[in-house]
Amino acid sequence: MARPPRFDISQLLDAAVRLAAEHGPSGVTMSAVAQAVGAPSGSLYHRFAGRPALLAEVWLRTVEGFQEGYFAALRSGDGPRAGGRAASRHVVAWSRAHPREAALLLYGAHEFGRDDWPEEQLRRADEGNMRVRAAVAALAGALGLHGELGLERVSLAVVDLPLSLVRRHLRGGEPLPPHAEELAGQCTDALLTVGRDRTVG
Repeated sequence: MARPPRFDISQLLDAAVRLAAEHGPSGVTMSAVAQAVGAPSGSLYHRFAGRPALLAEVWLRTVEGFQEGYFAALRSGDGPRAGGRAASRHVVAWSRAHPREAALLLYGAHEFGRDDWPEEQLRRADEGNMRVRAAVAALAGALGLHGELGLERVSLAVVDLPLSLVRRHLRGGEPLPPHAEELAGQCTDALLTVGRDRTVG
């Protein structure tokens, strides 16, 4: 019977997340991750073709973990406005519960070497982005907010606004305040309420 690997992919990616949160994407190298878990460098190359593949998986695992709860929040609640509020609150609540991952996501995919990612990881990233755009468009349609301005309003309400709240505190080295979820939800609701009964654009 084969002996299970001592260092699995989850352990390696957890270490990479810690390095990214502390040192940024440049701190995530094959040797640094191996050293962080006490593994030989060969363990990394056995599981990742190279640093671009490692960076891609660190980014994608974090984004996909966040998106799973985000899409569930959008579908929750009684009606589209409630779903929008829940999604906005989720951005803050997830960031509070996963501060390292949230710090990682303050960077962009290109800072994690997206231009050099393998084709499979690029496909996953593009599919995730398309799901977000489709969800925003569906929410805008459900609220009666049509046209380019309607999409911008909804994107601002359920993506940009809660992220800006999180970013300001994390980049300032401050914990998220206890009222952050409530404030995000209130601001999102205000944006989704104003003008929802008229066609925009």
